[in-house]
Amino acid sequence: MLKKLSIGLGLFIVALFVGWIAASPAEKLKAGDTIPSVTVKNIHGVEVTIPNAKTKWIHLQFRRFAGCPICNLHMQSILQRYSELEAAGIQEIVFFHSPDSSLLPFQGKFPFDVIGDPEKKIYAQFGVDTSIYALLDVRVWPAIIKGSSLKDRPQGDPEGGALGRPADFLITPEGKIVASHYGRHAYDQWSVDEVLALAK
Repeated sequence: MLKKLSIGLGLFIVALFVGWIAASPAEKLKAGDTIPSVTVKNIHGVEVTIPNAKTKWIHLQFRRFAGCPICNLHMQSILQRYSELEAAGIQEIVFFHSPDSSLLPFQGKFPFDVIGDPEKKIYAQFGVDTSIYALLDVRVWPAIIKGSSLKDRPQGDPEGGALGRPADFLITPEGKIVASHYGRHAYDQWSVDEVLALAK
């Protein structure tokens, strides 16, 4: 009986690993590609044009839903070192697949552009997808626990689904992608150090 259980568990782990490999995101937009010009409104109703000829770099982030504790954990690291990003000439633009009304109470105080895209139109343009491995990957579990334990965190249901994966793009004023990263799981994104290094 124990042997059968061990074999079953082993097969389950192998299947999980194979599925995780199969779910790994392809680099849909990569360095050297040029993005089309996009004009959207941030959650305060201000027009934001991507790319922006007036800035040195754009760090375009795709996060999940407004109440996502994992996303908030990452956003706090951005907020803590935002002055360094500004000094490097990096404009932060962050998309969430929640409506403005859900984002305004918490993300509305952020010092950079936050954009709601509940229909995921821009997500689709940039090839940002979803996967069950966004949450099943064991590497995201510590972030779930830590993010959920923070006192100052956003609230709300997983609008647009709980299985979104993040993505990051560093873009020149002309719209050329210098680097891109599609996350394997919900906490797989560039750190501030990585963004600063890429922008040198």
